[in-house]
Amino acid sequence: MTATSDNISTSVFRLSPLIWITLLSLYIALTVPLPFLAQVTDAPVSPTFLWIGISIGFVGLYAVLTERVIVDDQGIQVTYPAWVPRFFRKGWTLPWLDVKELKPRSTGQGGLVYYFLSQDGKAYLLPMRVAGFSRLVKIVETKTGINTTDVRPLAQPWMYLILLGCTMLLLLIDAWTITTALGISQT
Repeated sequence: MTATSDNISTSVFRLSPLIWITLLSLYIALTVPLPFLAQVTDAPVSPTFLWIGISIGFVGLYAVLTERVIVDDQGIQVTYPAWVPRFFRKGWTLPWLDVKELKPRSTGQGGLVYYFLSQDGKAYLLPMRVAGFSRLVKIVETKTGINTTDVRPLAQPWMYLILLGCTMLLLLIDAWTITTALGISQT
């Protein structure tokens, strides 16, 4: 495959807001009641320790969700802000001329993910949860000459909408749980 000489300006693709709102909300819904329940049940784990762990976990999840995909005339790269330690999320860069093919792989849940295969045999995961995914795929096709007609996002927006709806329901249950726990602890 040869890259074309079509000029494109630099484009930055970030994680879809629907995805990061859903995942951060789900994290909050699953973890925030724990310190309250630990206090009410006199659990051996301190609520303060749980709050510290929850805060560290939230920052870690937020760091993962700050992924950016940058494409320009030279290539594609996945980066993270400077505050995200490189040992935590490293990112990668792949020049268009080094892209050999786009290879599909099945996931454990039956979905398909795609990897860029470089000329030297290394594989780079195509970011599939970015806002503007179809535009990203068109740029990949333009710059590499690889047919991307069958490339689709891993998860459809309706899946995240259902998960967000379930998360909102869970947050309502959490509010009831926390209110009940606070009422018990005051008696």
